[in-house]
Amino acid sequence: MALRIPATEQSNFETFRDCVSEPVLKALAAPSEKAKPKEKKNKKKKKRNAQNGLRDGKNGVEEQSDNEGSQELGAADDAEDLAEFIQYLSTVLFTNLAPDLRTLNATHFAASAALQKQYSAPVSPATSTELVNSIPASVLDSLEAYGVLPLASDAGEHARLMVPLVSAYIASVTAAPAHGRSSRAQVAACELCARDWVPLTYHHLVPRAAHARVRKRGWHGEERLQSVAWLCRACHSFVHGLAGNEELARRFYTVELIREGGTEREADKRERVERWVRWVGGVRWKSR
Repeated sequence: MALRIPATEQSNFETFRDCVSEPVLKALAAPSEKAKPKEKKNKKKKKRNAQNGLRDGKNGVEEQSDNEGSQELGAADDAEDLAEFIQYLSTVLFTNLAPDLRTLNATHFAASAALQKQYSAPVSPATSTELVNSIPASVLDSLEAYGVLPLASDAGEHARLMVPLVSAYIASVTAAPAHGRSSRAQVAACELCARDWVPLTYHHLVPRAAHARVRKRGWHGEERLQSVAWLCRACHSFVHGLAGNEELARRFYTVELIREGGTEREADKRERVERWVRWVGGVRWKSR
């Protein structure tokens, strides 16, 4: 019987699903040196994998032979399979979280010393162990089969996956409304991939970590330092993987420059962004 999310938890679930999608999309879109899951595995495992949301072992990404190790983008049906896989992972993981974590919000968090003690970043070793122990074996099998976790992964590797994504979820659902982000009201979709069915985060186009260097070098005026773009979590992570903070500040400080390969108009960067946008743009959650 399919797991169902209560209406009172649906908003938090959607945020959690977005947090789950980030490491999954990153793992399956990144250049991979490990072999894809072999089809000669027993039929029982193949059947289980199909039930878990991916058909015939496809992950939507194939290696190209170019030196950059970039991938062919998945077709529409592969993107649909990937969306189903993420939906499956998110649903099972979310329903196995503690009830107070599934219903967490800014008001409850601010009013409860117990919640703050348990879920403030960085989470305690005890909370980390609790999160790892909440992962069902079937989910671990799926994550290993599709390369999100290494084969025969251990508790430390489970924690390195689970703790950051749950921490991102906690930060999102307990965050106070952002001030000075009036541009959000005019943005209906991710400014990079154009998906309008996923939550958005704000990306500092001139990363805050580089502000001191920007001021010292005179790269931009003060008004430029406050520029933001509204991106989905997956695109936000992708942009920070495209270049380091200083390079983003100097050469990728508008959405247009991100799309065009920076101020130097680098063809490989532009093509990398184009491939990513086409691929991730096809990952759509089904209506419930």
